Amino acid sequence: MTFATSDQLLVVIDPVARRMDGESVRIAKDVLSAGAPSMKVCLPEGPEEFARVLTRRGSRRPVVIGDDRSLVRTVSLLHRRRELADCALSVVPVGGSLSLAGSLGLPTGAVAAARAVLDGAERRLDLLVDDSDGVVLGALRIPPLAAREETGADAGLRAGLESAVASGEPTHPWLRTCQSLVRTLVPARPTRPTPLDPAPGPSRLRVEVDGETLVDLDQPVEAVSVTPGGSGAAAVEVRPASVGAEASPLLARGRRVTVTGADFRYRADATVAGPVRRRTWTVWEGALGLTLPEG
Repeated sequence: MTFATSDQLLVVIDPVARRMDGESVRIAKDVLSAGAPSMKVCLPEGPEEFARVLTRRGSRRPVVIGDDRSLVRTVSLLHRRRELADCALSVVPVGGSLSLAGSLGLPTGAVAAARAVLDGAERRLDLLVDDSDGVVLGALRIPPLAAREETGADAGLRAGLESAVASGEPTHPWLRTCQSLVRTLVPARPTRPTPLDPAPGPSRLRVEVDGETLVDLDQPVEAVSVTPGGSGAAAVEVRPASVGAEASPLLARGRRVTVTGADFRYRADATVAGPVRRRTWTVWEGALGLTLPEG
């Protein structure tokens, strides 16, 4: 399905994108406004306003300008409202991490991404949905990839500034200026483990795919990954802890994946979740309609 450039667009610009890369935001807006005369632009200041704008979009096609977190936030909101089936989402990746957007086939340049919004086609993609109604677009990993660390002072300053934005509270110009300076001057460093973090080393997990046990609690594992593989099935890879020579990964495909273990954490797209003792993910085939470049 190819969209006409005269579609009515609702362009929602994530506040982090505006602060981190205002020039790319401006370029994307210019390209979109030139190709879609009927365009409404919204500048929400926090998650609550972001959600309110999307839920009041009416017949307009939503276009989100933001990073991986804003992409996941948008899809999660539309999924919880059971509106994904009737909504073709368009995204212009701008901001911090864009690796998820790129892995889904979205251009990561402002001009190319905006043109894809105007001239692209809707492609239906599979999602993973867990038993708490959380969604995964790209991949989940157990244990999560190591977090990047900051010193105590740096982390406290960064967290204080960024929490004001994440909370949806109004931010003042001086705070935005300070936040930009912190992002520029304070390099991210790997964080020291906290008491809640799992101990390093192999984990003991039971991984079941469509009711069949792929690995059980008696076999330590280094890592587990689950990725929507298309055609209604997920690709599952389990890497057993090696003894001597490196152990070969265990591979499977299935619609339903259950992991059981002692207080494990996992990374789903751009966030780390847990600890949990049991979680089941189910593939929802073609649940997400995403506008991607043709060809």
